[in-house]
Amino acid sequence: MTTARSPRDARPQSAAPVSPAPAAEGTTARPGVRTDLVLLGVAIAGVSLSAPLIASIAAPALAIAFWRNAMAIGALTPLVLLRHRAELRGLGRRALLLSACAGALLAVHFALWLPSLRMTSVASSTALVTTTPIWTTLLLRLRGHRPPALVWAGTGLAVLGVVILTGVDLSVSPRALAGDGLALAAGVAAAGYVLLGAEVRRTVGTVVYTYVCYLTTTVLLLVACLPAGTPLAGYSDSTWWKLAVLTVTAQLLGHGLFNRVVKGLGPSVTSTAILLETPGAALIAALWLGQMPAAAAYPALVVILAGLALVIMADRPGKADRPGKKVRASRSA
Repeated sequence: MTTARSPRDARPQSAAPVSPAPAAEGTTARPGVRTDLVLLGVAIAGVSLSAPLIASIAAPALAIAFWRNAMAIGALTPLVLLRHRAELRGLGRRALLLSACAGALLAVHFALWLPSLRMTSVASSTALVTTTPIWTTLLLRLRGHRPPALVWAGTGLAVLGVVILTGVDLSVSPRALAGDGLALAAGVAAAGYVLLGAEVRRTVGTVVYTYVCYLTTTVLLLVACLPAGTPLAGYSDSTWWKLAVLTVTAQLLGHGLFNRVVKGLGPSVTSTAILLETPGAALIAALWLGQMPAAAAYPALVVILAGLALVIMADRPGKADRPGKKVRASRSA
């Protein structure tokens, strides 16, 4: 038996308020990119302190490289044991191997570049080691990726900015040429380090990846220091304090945040942004050491920023390949 519906009953029922579904991972790419860019700026400021600090530290180059990584491991160990022990234990064999390989390449980078600063001019060494984004783009191409033309243009423009700042100072002496070769090889090693880090960070957290990477770097640098007779102790209190500051700024905030943002920004943007370390170091040296930068420092900074902007713009279409885009497509289907 059916009952008649009153006009009140016939009114359309208002739907209960439905809270929006939580955004799937990857759908908040725009705020995430903004955060990564801010952290990238902090990282650049951190590594920009590296050169002025190293110039003022009375210790061998390999010892400086060793202690900045060893102190970082000392700072990260309590955090890993208290909050990331399960993730560290569950680290897969592939992720562990790639993290260790990234640490090995970082050790090679330090072991080659820091000695090159005493074999060739600082200008040549800086210009050659900052070819990292070029090697990054080439390695991506060899892996089957096709970087857009804007990536190549932005990378070239950013490297040109470094050349404007440092100049070209090629020497024909065998020692200087060897130093140039070391700096160039250090740039290649840094490119491999960035690419491996981007691959590992797809599935591994920043802290665990950084810990395994730095631990590998520390062990390998120690192996390099001991046979060479590099003194690792007996420094003044001032040297130890500067090593600690170098660890916090350049290693933990600098390289550590690079490891954090490479997942979201990608290796091309991250490696190109590292070029800002050169003018950043020049400005810090002017404020701290009284070494006023050359007049070319300011236009060079503009050129590097323009190149970085091109790389970031070129990376936007690549978001279609990210998980977030796939999630959005499936939700609208």
